[in-house]
Amino acid sequence: MIRVGSGFDVHAFGPGDHVMLGGLRVPHEAGVIAHSDGDVLLHALTDAVLGAGGLGDIGKYFADSDPRWRGAPSGQFLRHAVSLLKQDGYRVINADLTLLCEAPRLAAHRAAIRESIATLLGVAVDAVNLKATTTEKMGFLGRREGIAAAAVVLIERH
Repeated sequence: MIRVGSGFDVHAFGPGDHVMLGGLRVPHEAGVIAHSDGDVLLHALTDAVLGAGGLGDIGKYFADSDPRWRGAPSGQFLRHAVSLLKQDGYRVINADLTLLCEAPRLAAHRAAIRESIATLLGVAVDAVNLKATTTEKMGFLGRREGIAAAAVVLIERH
């Protein structure tokens, strides 16, 4: 059986000098306001994995009201979601992610982020696609007030 899941996440920019993207620290003029490390790529991907497995959403397992997750690395969330899939006999086939922001620019970090995500998912790097786009300076993303990500994942029972 093959299933698909999608996820979306958004965070406002706040104090800081970096953002976490795909498990990597990327220098930026601001940080994000978040309960965990605020990695929008991994949050969207975690929701996509959980959705594909019919397992709910990230908040079900890692509520932002739970002090245990304050500052937590988002890779922990994705690893847990993947382990739940495996318990149900599924594996990830591929993931397609889109980062939405005016900055930071993704090009210099794309390969390392893909490798990091592939490792977390337990797939080959070529099974992870990562794109970036702007909103043409429109809306809160265009005004550089935040960052967002969307993810789609395909899984199969093995």
